[in-house]
Amino acid sequence: MLKSAPLKKLCRGTISVDDLRLEDFYLDIIQKGVDMRIGLDIATMAERGIVTQIIMISGDSDFVPAAKHARRAGIDFIIDPLWARISDSLNEHVDGVRECVRRPPLNEEDPLHAEFCKKRQPQDSDGLEL
Repeated sequence: MLKSAPLKKLCRGTISVDDLRLEDFYLDIIQKGVDMRIGLDIATMAERGIVTQIIMISGDSDFVPAAKHARRAGIDFIIDPLWARISDSLNEHVDGVRECVRRPPLNEEDPLHAEFCKKRQPQDSDGLEL
């Protein structure tokens, strides 16, 4: 979004679009209905039998109805809350809670961590990745 001061200057004609800089803007992210859409996707996959397991990376209790629905359809529903505490109601309606990545700094030794992968890349005699 364009900040107020540069917008006013632009409207007055004291600057042009070409004069705008990165600093004249700010990030404005609005998240609306995302939980509902994810819940609908879970319900659709469960109803159609598309998946046998769902691993959700969230601890949001808004997903209790979706988790209940998926489990009723026979879907194995796992939560990874990324080290956050999850509500008792969500914990009650999932098949398991699993933290797939260790907390920093121990996560740097996880096989999928970018730095771990760099260490494991084969290199030639000059130290360049092959």
